[in-house]
This record gives sequence, structure tokens and C-alpha cells, in this order.
Amino acid sequence: MNFYAVVLAVLALLTIGGITRVIIGPTIWDRLLGLNLVSSKIIMAIIVFALIIQRSFLLDIAIVYSLLGYIGSVLIARFIERKEE
Repeated sequence: MNFYAVVLAVLALLTIGGITRVIIGPTIWDRLLGLNLVSSKIIMAIIVFALIIQRSFLLDIAIVYSLLGYIGSVLIARFIERKEE
């Protein structure tokens, strides 16, 4: 079995774990943490997929996705924090 296929399978299993954290998480902060976990695993999967098909433009997509994920996480955290006050 190809090494990259094993890496993608492990990333898929870890993503499922993050999705369960989003669904089950007792607090909104646990759900936000699970969402960040899923986002980071998707970014890693995009990078591994870029290595498999040898296309460098996918790395640019991964960078943009990570920036948008970071900005989204900060905005959601600020919204939650202000809503609690």
C-alpha cells in the first residue's frame, strides 16, 4: 500500500474524531476546538493530495484555506465571548 494512501486514511480517521468532537462537545468552546481540528486535518489532506498528484497550485489553496480558517475561528471566538457578556 502506498505511503500517501496510508497518511490520507489516518487523516480521515482523525477528521472523524474531530467531527465527533463538534457534534458531542458539551460546550461551544469544545465545538470550536473540534472545528479547528477538522480544518487543520483538511489542510493536511490537501497538502498530501498535492504531493500525490504533483500539483503545486493546491498548496496555494491550502494556504488560503488555512488563513480563512484562522480568521473565521477568531471571529467566531470573539462573537461567542461577546454573546456571553
